[in-house]
Amino acid sequence: MIRTYSELRRLETFEERYEYLKLGGRVGATTFGFDRHFNQGFYRSSQWKSARREAIIRDNGCDLGVPGYEINGSLLVHHMNPVAIEDLIDGDESILDARFLITTTTQTHNAIHYGDQSLLRTPFKERAFGDTKLW
Repeated sequence: MIRTYSELRRLETFEERYEYLKLGGRVGATTFGFDRHFNQGFYRSSQWKSARREAIIRDNGCDLGVPGYEINGSLLVHHMNPVAIEDLIDGDESILDARFLITTTTQTHNAIHYGDQSLLRTPFKERAFGDTKLW
């Protein structure tokens, strides 16, 4: 299944977007292993930095691009479709295409990869008149 930003935008809630993106991998599963230098070089490239900046601006710095989930700390830009070493070696342009990228937090990124919903944050709930429950 190829995931796209245009499909993701149709899902309004954070939870729906998470379900669309989750991969259900295992913690510690090898991704690039000994070939890690390939993706590390890619993530330092000016092309990646430009694509990353474009995704962050489009998503208004919000987790999964959902208003109300603003990211106030460090953020990541997630490839909605896993990147393979061949994509880096062959220079597949889709890995730089904002149609396949989304802004996220480290916690949400880990939840997407490892299927751990307990990592997801809950939105800020404003206090209301008559609300007697402590945070």
